[in-house]
Amino acid sequence: MRNVTLKTQDNHRIEAVHHEQGFRKVVILAHGFFNAKDAYLFREIAKALAGYYDVVAFDFRGHGKSSGLFTWTSKECADLRAVIDYVKTCGYESIGLMGFSLGAAISIVETAQNPDIKTLIAVSAPYDFWKIDYHFWKPAMLEDLKLNLGYKAKGKGVRPGHLWEPKTAPIDVVDRISPRPILFLHGVEDWLISPRHSHELYNKAKEPKKIVIIEKVGHAETMFDRQPDKFMKPCLEWFANTL
Repeated sequence: MRNVTLKTQDNHRIEAVHHEQGFRKVVILAHGFFNAKDAYLFREIAKALAGYYDVVAFDFRGHGKSSGLFTWTSKECADLRAVIDYVKTCGYESIGLMGFSLGAAISIVETAQNPDIKTLIAVSAPYDFWKIDYHFWKPAMLEDLKLNLGYKAKGKGVRPGHLWEPKTAPIDVVDRISPRPILFLHGVEDWLISPRHSHELYNKAKEPKKIVIIEKVGHAETMFDRQPDKFMKPCLEWFANTL
């Protein structure tokens, strides 16, 4: 495992970690809002994938050790593109991408315009930033909130930028990903981005595509925290078949 420092086209510093196991295929992990590559759950997800693939995890701008302010998906494709360009220099046979929440939104938008991604898993992706649900009264919200306390919260945080910069809605570009495959993964009890978002994206996307809805789990990486086996099984099967 080694640390890598990258530069975006708009001159932001992006910090990444490269889990090099000697595999010929690689998976890029794109975290969501208020998270980071070094947060506990993302380190654990990287470990779970690293038994099968090399893994590159990174911090979006305004998160973790990367520079700048988070622009709420407006400019973060540049961050992801810098990581993809780095991975391409490493000589891998194929590149998979796994995005979470707003990181999944960014991943959909970038994959729609970047042919270097062979396959994508979008976890708890919103179809439109302005349609996010914020159902704070759902019990899963309190459970997810606990992950911002104690050792699982270490490394989390965000430096937010201006909220009102223009954004590309994933629903407007998801159909451009075909013929590359996309898996939508969502928790039934997601209080922040309800499963209807993945259903809308799935309906708009073209084949090959698949949607998996997991019972008794909430938002994004918290699915891995609650039911790691049920979360990882469809992910590993998807990459085994498409990467």
